[in-house]
Amino acid sequence: MQNLKIDGDRLWQSLMELAKIGATEKGGVCRLALTDLDRQGRDLFIRWCKDAGCTISVDPIGNIFARRAGKDNSQPPIVTGSHLDSQPTGGKFDGAYGVLAGLEVIRTLNDLGITTQAPVEVVAWTNEEGSRFSPAMVGSGVYAGVFALDEALAKKDIDNKTMGDELKRIGYAGKDQLSGREVGAYFEAHIEQGPILEAEKKTIGVVTAAQGQRWYEIFVTGQEAHAGPTPMPRRRDALVAASRMVDAVNRIGHKFAPLACATVGFMQVSPNSRNTIPGKVFFTVDFRHPIDATLTQMHEALHAECKVIAEAAKVEVEIKDFWYFAPTPFADDCVNAVRQATTQLGYSHRDIVSGAGHDAVYMAKVAPTGMIFVPCRDGISHNEIEDATPEDLTAGANVLLHAILERAKANP
Repeated sequence: MQNLKIDGDRLWQSLMELAKIGATEKGGVCRLALTDLDRQGRDLFIRWCKDAGCTISVDPIGNIFARRAGKDNSQPPIVTGSHLDSQPTGGKFDGAYGVLAGLEVIRTLNDLGITTQAPVEVVAWTNEEGSRFSPAMVGSGVYAGVFALDEALAKKDIDNKTMGDELKRIGYAGKDQLSGREVGAYFEAHIEQGPILEAEKKTIGVVTAAQGQRWYEIFVTGQEAHAGPTPMPRRRDALVAASRMVDAVNRIGHKFAPLACATVGFMQVSPNSRNTIPGKVFFTVDFRHPIDATLTQMHEALHAECKVIAEAAKVEVEIKDFWYFAPTPFADDCVNAVRQATTQLGYSHRDIVSGAGHDAVYMAKVAPTGMIFVPCRDGISHNEIEDATPEDLTAGANVLLHAILERAKANP
């Protein structure tokens, strides 16, 4: 079975068809979790899976599992997948590629008449992005027992709509209890979302681990006052203080270079009036690093810097630890299955650590897990201009096919 290949044209056509749902002017997608557009994407995925002979299950957090039966269905399934939701200005490959690469593996097994010993499943996880409901990776987190179901269903978006209500509204509040079962292995194919593979002209990234992340919510409270009569020395300007904290976040990222990443991506200013000194600011911080001890140093630096800035500006600051996961190594046997498939197929490759969080991080808590990266143009993702070549996407799906066959054990 060394020469088995997926149908790259069919994979590309499926990606382009899905990308029509929520398509944006610059070539990306906006398919926020549990919106009507997310429902349309889910419906299309399920239709394609049923056409491929899969049985469909949906769990209470809305994760969709499409199962292709094996010779021995008592064996734990070999699972692959990713997510269908996007950022507000997202690309058409982030997440969707991993889901449709898994579907293409099943279509290829059907075409070639191959029966696997263990069943093979493709999963579309709910709310991976965390852009509408925070934090990220909620669906896989519930499945892996990181989040309680009730806690997840109560998560609210900026309009105070809950995940539970929105799941019911779009018809994806499932009843199938799938968490807690044994999984033989989990693989996730994804665009790299960074520049390394393209810069080094490598086709495949053999992902050995994912770096750790810490998310924070920061509340700065000063005093609202009139912009005209209030002298500069008497001001307690929450936005000025928050701006200095944003700069501190950036400095912390540079201080722990080259592996650290530090980002402020969301901010709300109150009362947000042209002629009123801001009295309150809310903003978020995202820290990432592959070494947990360094991530802790960044955490401590954030608290120290914000305290000094708040005292100097005569404002109050509250820092809430919102989300954290430690650096996650992936299972040696799954990493080796990816590396072996890559070598067997003759693709150039390198080992790589994921800079982004993925559902594979939480699946690694409950199953042997591995990831496959392919390049994306200029390393750009979470952007409408995100792009990848059909050839690289095909290569990644071929590696996924062989890694799954190695774990699921094929019978021609």
